[in-house]
Amino acid sequence: MIGAETLRVFTRRLVEAAGVPGDDAELLAQTLVAANLRGVDSHGVHLLTLYIEALRIGNANPRTQGRIVSECGAALVYDGENGLGQVIARNCCDHAVRLAKTYGVGFVTARESNHFGAAAFWSQRIASEGCIGLVMCNATPLVAPWQGKEPRLGTNPISMAVPGPNTWLLDMATTTVALNRIWKAKMVGETTIPPGWAMDKNGAPTTNIEEALEGFPMPLGGYKGTGLAMMAEILCAVLSGGAMATELGGLRVKGRPQRASQCFLAIDVSRFMPLDAFVARMRRLREIIKTTAPAAGYDEVLMAGDPEWRAEEKRSREGIPIPRELAAILTDYARQLGVEPPAEFA
Repeated sequence: MIGAETLRVFTRRLVEAAGVPGDDAELLAQTLVAANLRGVDSHGVHLLTLYIEALRIGNANPRTQGRIVSECGAALVYDGENGLGQVIARNCCDHAVRLAKTYGVGFVTARESNHFGAAAFWSQRIASEGCIGLVMCNATPLVAPWQGKEPRLGTNPISMAVPGPNTWLLDMATTTVALNRIWKAKMVGETTIPPGWAMDKNGAPTTNIEEALEGFPMPLGGYKGTGLAMMAEILCAVLSGGAMATELGGLRVKGRPQRASQCFLAIDVSRFMPLDAFVARMRRLREIIKTTAPAAGYDEVLMAGDPEWRAEEKRSREGIPIPRELAAILTDYARQLGVEPPAEFA
């Protein structure tokens, strides 16, 4: 176990040594450790191995902040200029909130960005400003559309957050699970995954990790998952003028920019009702759902965000577990970059 603050400081120092400026390195560290705290380890410091390699080979530019391409009323288009995904996402969230405070809603769509970590971090950033936040992203084409057996779409995550503490937080891939969960399972030495996570290269369901990594993640709910992935592709890539579907690179694609597109929607709740009234209504809605009698085999009805908030409370108190294999890899990177690894990694 390692404390969140210790892990954050180490992560910041590591990415700074890899060439990320101080404030942006701090942001990147916060996003990754926040995911670990919430139990979403697939989007936590595990990603450092990929981020550092991308920086080493020049797949991403750590020195740019991106730029506004156009702004018209509540709509804004942003060019990430191949910058760090977290940096571009921060800037776009802040623009979306600015527009929402002016017009009631603010919609920002971004192109030429990179992996921005867990989408929930950004929808929550918008929600912290008294707005409903909706965030989507397209991703590396690793998923076959329903009824196909060739990769065309990404896992294309969708996240929505609302103002108010621990009320409701949706963060989902448009596949059964994010691909990083399969990679993480391989990293820790597992050989199988649960049914419904992936298909092999012929489009047949598989539980074998190697077959899954040679194949495709399973679209969520079959054709419905493909429909949701297309929705994200349209709002992020088509609308921004960015790379679409097979035009993207990826974290594991060397020598080719990722060219991710993202969108950020902020809705100013105060334009509809007082913020405290909205929060009270959300609590009431939560109570209606949570008091549902649980089905056989379950102790309670969980809401979106419940497992992650519970993990965050526990890990804030007890520490974050880091697999031995990952600790060894990060220790090696640290020594190469002249950074002292945490004693907990020994």
